[in-house]
Amino acid sequence: MSNRPLMIDISKLPPEKALSRLIDHAVAMGASDLFIVSNEQHIAAMVRHLGIILPISVEPLDVGRRILSHLRNQAGMDLNDRRKPADGRWIYKADDGDSVDLRINTIPTMYGEDMAIRLLIRNQSLLNLEKLGFDPIQLAEYRQMITGPGGLVLITGPTGSGKTSTLYSSLMQLNDGRHKINTIEDPIEYAVDGLRQSQVNPHINMSFAELLRSVLRQSPDIIMIGEIRDEETARTAVHAANSGILVLATLHAPTAAAGIQSMRAYNVPNHFLSVALRGIISQRLLRTLDPASRLEFDVSSAPGTFEDVQKYLAPGEGKKLYAPRPAESNQMTGYTGRTAVFEVMSMTRDIRTMIAEGHTARDIRDKAIAAGMLEFRNAALLKVARGLSSTEEVFRVIPSEVLLVDG
Repeated sequence: MSNRPLMIDISKLPPEKALSRLIDHAVAMGASDLFIVSNEQHIAAMVRHLGIILPISVEPLDVGRRILSHLRNQAGMDLNDRRKPADGRWIYKADDGDSVDLRINTIPTMYGEDMAIRLLIRNQSLLNLEKLGFDPIQLAEYRQMITGPGGLVLITGPTGSGKTSTLYSSLMQLNDGRHKINTIEDPIEYAVDGLRQSQVNPHINMSFAELLRSVLRQSPDIIMIGEIRDEETARTAVHAANSGILVLATLHAPTAAAGIQSMRAYNVPNHFLSVALRGIISQRLLRTLDPASRLEFDVSSAPGTFEDVQKYLAPGEGKKLYAPRPAESNQMTGYTGRTAVFEVMSMTRDIRTMIAEGHTARDIRDKAIAAGMLEFRNAALLKVARGLSSTEEVFRVIPSEVLLVDG
């Protein structure tokens, strides 16, 4: 991707070819989202690449509006009413043969409509726990969490932190034909053979909670809940986990231990939560350095740089710091991909007792670290010590209060 021009000119192409060129370019870059936005004198196309917004095309208003209309048509959206936000979907065949699921949302703005297009490549080979970024110790702990006979496993983090990829990678491992697996999603991100997948539909009052109640009557072994958003879903998930069903769910919380406080905010009783939980993980996505172009700096004169994670490092690791080479004009940055950095908090007898007794998330986190949990700070430091990412990237992605030495 480093030799591919970032900006493209589609002004001379007919709308259908111009749109295909935009989508193919975004997919080839590995972008997660494509944005087409209306401005006073032009319409711009941008992508979210490795979590960063980058422009890829600026076109005259008439060209851009024809592209927007063609996209609306392909997605089965109303071509006449642009006064209200709208959603659409289109399965697009990319240049490389992969099917790309386009999830489209449009919103009216001062100068016209803006479109946000989520690009979901239907390639299930990408959904592999080993490829997400777990440290080997963390991966062993997480596998133990999801292979138990029942209980609740929470995956926390902000929007865009890779929680969905972790969920699906977990389900791919569990989908062995011997378990009945139901999912409740909004929307269904990947169609997977062997899973019984259901989608939330707020237009007919089919919420997460409503679907979850129905799924429980389907005699599942495993339930995946795309997101816990309300008290009824939270309490029903805990009830299901305590009845012997393995429940995997995502939740918004800044750290693994903070997921406990998020569940308490939904009025889940401490006792039932402490019994139900098998573990909580929290995650963020870091950009990974291009190994062919990264800059390196010797830190042998500062032996304490990676002291806190020295026991996790292989011989030869932790001797250098790495940074991205400055990007050339109209080219990509010195990063080539993304990897997740995790906190994996398994339940111990002490932690269950602390949850049941109502201890704070901070106290529970301190107990988990004392028991050997690799906290965000050290998990990120390992990525830097191994040359996978840079210190600048760690501070860009992970809040400073999470990186504090005292947790």
